[in-house]
Amino acid sequence: MVELLKTKKNTGASSTQKYVEVDEIRDGVIILKNGALRSILLVSSLNFDLKSSEEQDAIIGQYQSFLNSLDFPVQIIVSSRRFNIDPYLERLKEEEKKQENELLRFQISEYKTFIKNLTEVSSIMSKFFYVVIPFSPVEDKQGGFFEKMLGVFQAKKANTREDLFDTYRLQLTQRVDHIAASLSGSGLRVTQLNTEEIIELLYNSYNPSLFTTTVIKNVENIELSSEK
Repeated sequence: MVELLKTKKNTGASSTQKYVEVDEIRDGVIILKNGALRSILLVSSLNFDLKSSEEQDAIIGQYQSFLNSLDFPVQIIVSSRRFNIDPYLERLKEEEKKQENELLRFQISEYKTFIKNLTEVSSIMSKFFYVVIPFSPVEDKQGGFFEKMLGVFQAKKANTREDLFDTYRLQLTQRVDHIAASLSGSGLRVTQLNTEEIIELLYNSYNPSLFTTTVIKNVENIELSSEK
């Protein structure tokens, strides 16, 4: 699999990383190599079957209005992950130690054993729902993207680069606010991923065998590796 992220101590870059389109992640925004921007929203779920027929019709109507209001493409991603029960088992273990009542301590122990055995014989999955919102600079007919954001990543003048990024991010934020407001009208909870959360999401996506145990906390020790 592609190694998307590396620690600053590791200076060797993976030869396959040139196929990863991400160039940089900053201020909660993904910057692609072609100059386009992406923001990611984490969206809650709801139990549609438990709703009344009137509520179901209202939800469908709200979602239809949301789709009809879009004048730009969005990507909806459903991520299924194996649920990591270890922190919960550790908490039960601590509660068992602190419990002075012998009967309650025995019940906690039995419950802990039941949960552990249940997770070993069955795959308990958790699902996460994401909406990826794009923004691309105006496309130049002769040169692809408008000089690739007028050198937003390669310009010599830092102030110009920052001004362009802020301008494009503002337009992306307007799209994010529109999506969040439309989905909230359907009874869904919406939150935008920050830089650290985006890095963790991408890392887990490119390292599926590790995502049940890997949690990235210190974003300062991690950088995006890319080949120029």
